[in-house]
This record gives sequence, C-alpha cells and structure tokens, in this order.
Amino acid sequence: MKAETIVKNWVEGEASDILKNIHQTHVNIAIYNRNIRSMEDEINSLLTQDIVFKSSGNITTILNELTKAIQLDENSKIVQDIQQLLHHFKEVAKEKSFRFLLATVNTNMCRKFHMDVNKLRMLCTYSGPGTLWLTEDNINRKALESYKSNQFIVINESRIQQAKTGAAIILKGAIYPKEGTKAAVHRSPTIEENGEKRLLLRIDTN
Repeated sequence: MKAETIVKNWVEGEASDILKNIHQTHVNIAIYNRNIRSMEDEINSLLTQDIVFKSSGNITTILNELTKAIQLDENSKIVQDIQQLLHHFKEVAKEKSFRFLLATVNTNMCRKFHMDVNKLRMLCTYSGPGTLWLTEDNINRKALESYKSNQFIVINESRIQQAKTGAAIILKGAIYPKEGTKAAVHRSPTIEENGEKRLLLRIDTN
C-alpha cells in the first residue's frame, strides 16, 4: 500500500510577508516570529491590570477606543505595534472592519482543541505561553467533528506545537471561503494551574 503524502500545513518566518501565505490551499496557520523585547516595560505594566477590551470596526475606531479605555498614549510602543498588526491583518484579510480583543488572561480559556467558526483570526500573546496548535498529520479530524476530548483529537501529544511569545499568527477558520482548505486546529495553553498570566491580542474578520 502506498504511504499517504503529508503536506505541511503551516508557514513560519521572521518577516511580516509570511502572513500572506495563509491563502495557500494547504496552509492553515501562518506564523510571524517577532522580537518584542522593546515593549517589555509596557507589557509588564498592562499585566498588573485586569483588562478585557473589546471593540469592533475599522482600524481608526479600534485604536481610538483602545487608547481611551486603557489610557495608553497613541505613541506608546505597544499601541504602535497593535496598529501594525491591524494593518497586516487588513492586508491579508482584504476587509475593512474587524472584531478586536486585548485582554489579560489567567484562565485556560479554550481547553479543547477546536476550529474557529470564522474566516480568519490573528492571535498574538504579548506575555505568557503562546497558542497550542496541531500539524495536519497529528489531527484525528473525525474525533474533532464528533466533539471528542483532546485525547482522541491529538494523535501524538508529544508533537503538539506552540507559538512563541510575541509571534503574530493567522489561522484559517471553518468558514474560510476557499474549496479544499481545512481550518486550523488549536487551543489555549494551560496556565490556570500554574498561576500564570497572559496578555492576549485577538483580531477576527467581522
């Protein structure tokens, strides 16, 4: 019997252009690895707060509401970085309006590996452990479709992947409008038991 050929379902690099590759049919996660050490002081300051900021609209609306709600200067490094990520996402998604979240997180959020019900999502963990995700050859999609637990969805737990802190990742969702694509399978890292805290950014197509 001929062995099944496994096609790599992710792209990864240190330049923002890597994110555009999310539209390749076989790719469902694009990873832009970044150095965010210059924002460390601002990030640590935000971690001392309990933040759950949500907004919806274009980039200008989101940034105006963000700077007022969290009392950030529009020239702060993290605001400038968020603005860049919004523009990167806009360029990739080809849309003008988004749903946005910036939050401090001390719970496990999504414990089960799952697919998002959207077209595209960007995630960036500014502090704390990054998002966990699966390569295509490590997914039991039949178990995923039948809402089984992680032990049935993941074929080999030692091969679970994790985004780096600071990385901006774009994931395809279940309603990505291109035939032949498969949504990315991912979940939140386990932090609640260890008393860890994350600063998480999330941008969705609206």
